[in-house]
Amino acid sequence: MERRELLVSPLPEYEEEIGRWLWCLEDVRHTLMTELTSINQSILDAKIGKRQTIGSLLYHIALVEADWLYVEVLGAEWDPEIRSLFPLESRSEDGSINHIEGQSLEEHFYRLNKVREVFLSHFRSMDLTDWRKLRVLEHYDVTPEWVVYHLIEHESHHRGQIFQMLRELQND
Repeated sequence: MERRELLVSPLPEYEEEIGRWLWCLEDVRHTLMTELTSINQSILDAKIGKRQTIGSLLYHIALVEADWLYVEVLGAEWDPEIRSLFPLESRSEDGSINHIEGQSLEEHFYRLNKVREVFLSHFRSMDLTDWRKLRVLEHYDVTPEWVVYHLIEHESHHRGQIFQMLRELQND
């Protein structure tokens, strides 16, 4: 077995500590997209019981990331180009994740990549003071540092769901 080095390396062009967290965020995404690269449309749109489809979860992951960027980190209106990637809200009236079907893997990957590109661009000029500066919102206060932590946790959770669904669907 080949010996590997397991370490976190800061992304270039970022303050070092911020770059380390962003590397972790990128690592979660890389693992997710690598695993999904060869799936077909029927797997992407398949429902197992009452669970969401893989496509629905990919849409949700991208939408949540964009929302945390614009609402919590920037406190600004959404960029119209990013907003146009999300014709549906993340959740339906009953609180469940909206059902997304018929979108290709390429469409989902484009959305995920475009949101991430914009997300990362806003952190390039951020220093540690701004990274830890509280954003005061109506129901809570939050820092960009916590937002990145939360997005790592959020995507990792859904990645686990997706990988479990893949195993079940590919064994049928």
